[in-house]
Amino acid sequence: MLEFTTTLAVVVAVVVVVLILLVVLIRSYRTARPDEALIITGRTASKPSKVVVGARSVVYPFVNKAYTLSLASRSVQVTVEGISKNGIKLLLQGVAQVKVGGDEENVRLAAQRFLQQQDQIERYTQDILAGSLRSVVGTLTVEQIIHERAALAKSVQDVALESLNNQGLIVDTLQISSVEDDTNYLRNLGRPESAQVEKTAAIAEANARQEAAEKQAVSDEGIAIAQQRLAIRRAELKEQTDARQAAADAAGPLAQAEQRQAIIQREEQVAVRQAELKERQLDTEVRRPADAAKYRAEQEAAGVLAGRRAEAEARRADGLAEAEALEAAGRAEAAGVLAKAEAYAQFNDAAVIDRLVDVLPKIARELAAPYGNIKDLTVISNDGAGQLSRNIAGNVNDTVTLLEKMTGVDLRQLVDRISAGGRTSTTAASPSSPAAFAPVAVAVDGQHTEPVGSQVD
Repeated sequence: MLEFTTTLAVVVAVVVVVLILLVVLIRSYRTARPDEALIITGRTASKPSKVVVGARSVVYPFVNKAYTLSLASRSVQVTVEGISKNGIKLLLQGVAQVKVGGDEENVRLAAQRFLQQQDQIERYTQDILAGSLRSVVGTLTVEQIIHERAALAKSVQDVALESLNNQGLIVDTLQISSVEDDTNYLRNLGRPESAQVEKTAAIAEANARQEAAEKQAVSDEGIAIAQQRLAIRRAELKEQTDARQAAADAAGPLAQAEQRQAIIQREEQVAVRQAELKERQLDTEVRRPADAAKYRAEQEAAGVLAGRRAEAEARRADGLAEAEALEAAGRAEAAGVLAKAEAYAQFNDAAVIDRLVDVLPKIARELAAPYGNIKDLTVISNDGAGQLSRNIAGNVNDTVTLLEKMTGVDLRQLVDRISAGGRTSTTAASPSSPAAFAPVAVAVDGQHTEPVGSQVD
């Protein structure tokens, strides 16, 4: 048991030592970054240090010691007041990019001077560059400084190169950012050129604007033409679309119309066929029998017409004879009327009175005839039946007045004129006398009554 414990302790001790050695070995390896240099000291007298840039190296514990030096670029601002070759005081400002050289020699030089004070590299470089710039400005005129800044910067680098290289430093770039003076020399110096530049700029700007306007006009014209073409194309597409849509919309109705047209044509064909059949049937059933009947009727009518013509001829002969007889009778009657008219024309007033006396009783009788048809007559009047006689007498008087109007002869005046002349006739009397108007009896209920004009109480 003791042996086992001893063996285990030895194993553990060995493992611990190995682990410690591994840790030490791992920690002994140092690697330099790309922007730094690793300086290892503690070596032999012939080679007191080792420079490692961007690589790995072993730093033995208790033997060597490692230091790092930054190789990164540093920005240095340079401001200098100097007098140019033509005696003008200038204020120049520039910017330089400075770094430690990447080779072993520059690293050793910079390590000797700046390893423990690397923050002094900017100030040191600024002093060297300011002195170099000041010395270079004195060898150049203002015009050269203004127009040849790149040459100025290179001259400054050339002057400062030796001083910086001795310190292990190099200048990557140097740019003169501004040149100013307090006497307006630079302003006046640049005025002609500025005016020319301004003029040139104005002309260039005007030309640019004109060119831009022309290009804009061309572009607008192109856009307008393109839009017009697009509108035309859209209209064509819309027209085609509308036409296709209309064709699609009309396809159904057109198909229906074509179907209806086909049906109509078929119906027309059927109707024509039926009409032909009916025509044949009509010809067979109606026309031919009708033609036969017509022929028979024409033959019968011809016979009847012949008989009627004979009868008409006979009637015509009879009618001519009858007409001749009537013509003879009419001539005779006309001769009598003419003779009577001529006789009337010879009448005098007495003859007219004679005819009136003959006619008036007849008229009075006709006027009283309606009363003779009365079966029972009741007269409602204060003066009894006398009113009836007066009504009849009034009718006779009205009739005389009507005759006077129709004949244009004043019968009363005619009678008065004859009476005044002392001429009387047994057959003529005054229309107002009892002889002129003979009493007319009225039959009422079939019995004879008082004559018309008599007093009835």
